[in-house]
Amino acid sequence: MENSRVLIYDGSFNGFLTAIHFALENNIDVLSFQKTKSGQEGLFSDQHTISTVREKAQNMWYSIEKKSHAAIRNIYFAFLSETNGIEFMLYQYIKKLYGILDIETLEQTAIIEAKIKKLSLQVNREKSYIENSLVFKTKDSSVYMTELEPGFNIIPLISRHFRYKYPKHPWIIYDNKRKYGVYYNGISLEMVSEHTKNNYLKVKKVLKPYQENSYRMAM
Repeated sequence: MENSRVLIYDGSFNGFLTAIHFALENNIDVLSFQKTKSGQEGLFSDQHTISTVREKAQNMWYSIEKKSHAAIRNIYFAFLSETNGIEFMLYQYIKKLYGILDIETLEQTAIIEAKIKKLSLQVNREKSYIENSLVFKTKDSSVYMTELEPGFNIIPLISRHFRYKYPKHPWIIYDNKRKYGVYYNGISLEMVSEHTKNNYLKVKKVLKPYQENSYRMAM
């Protein structure tokens, strides 16, 4: 097809939403989605690399949310399942939300929609399980620390829970499977690599609690 493309994005959810924004805005028929780390970038002429633009991703999020709050939640949770081919399934699902699917593909999309809802439920179950069972360890560092290897990429979903549970104490949750984590310093969140994590854990001084009049809950 003349306006068909393989869209290459950075693997992030913002990158994916930017790619969806590009596809809908330019009436692109997406053949597939690939992440930049796949090593196939530039091999075929029908590929197009998408640069992540946070504003476009946010606009796409709000646009979908206006159509269905449940849909945007299911899309985000299912994306974090990291299921093979999930991007194209979500693309078909989003096209259905916008009423731009061919009649011939509607039946197939109904099956995809059921699978997306199932994946979203599975991710939510693991999220809830970890929120209720995760235990921080304190060593010589003043930072609470825990490491895990979840089945799904749930760290973006659980950080809010632990910001509220431990609002004034620094902590790190690190995903050994995906080699990244989040560090909370009592005010804001930061994504960390293994190297950065280890540097924060070397801090042995006792941190003074934040004063109530200067404390601000991270968003």
